[in-house]
Amino acid sequence: MNPLQDIKPVSYIKTHTAEILKQINDNHRPVFITQNGEARAVLIDPETYNKSQEVEAILKILSRGETEIAEGRFSDTEKVFSKIEKEFGFEE
Repeated sequence: MNPLQDIKPVSYIKTHTAEILKQINDNHRPVFITQNGEARAVLIDPETYNKSQEVEAILKILSRGETEIAEGRFSDTEKVFSKIEKEFGFEE
């Protein structure tokens, strides 16, 4: 993978849109779009975008869990499973 080939000026995107869309959907690599020599946007395929959203959601959940643990807001595993067993009638 050569990241330099995935950096394109906006003028190139305008004239090669179909080609760029095919490329990002085939290889799932982002294309960085520049304007006046500066990075201005990143173009990615829908599958990659969806995966990134899922990863972000998981990271938020993990971060929230870490915060709750640090604040002492957690329950002992035995107590949690005991409560679940009682609520769903799995008690022996």
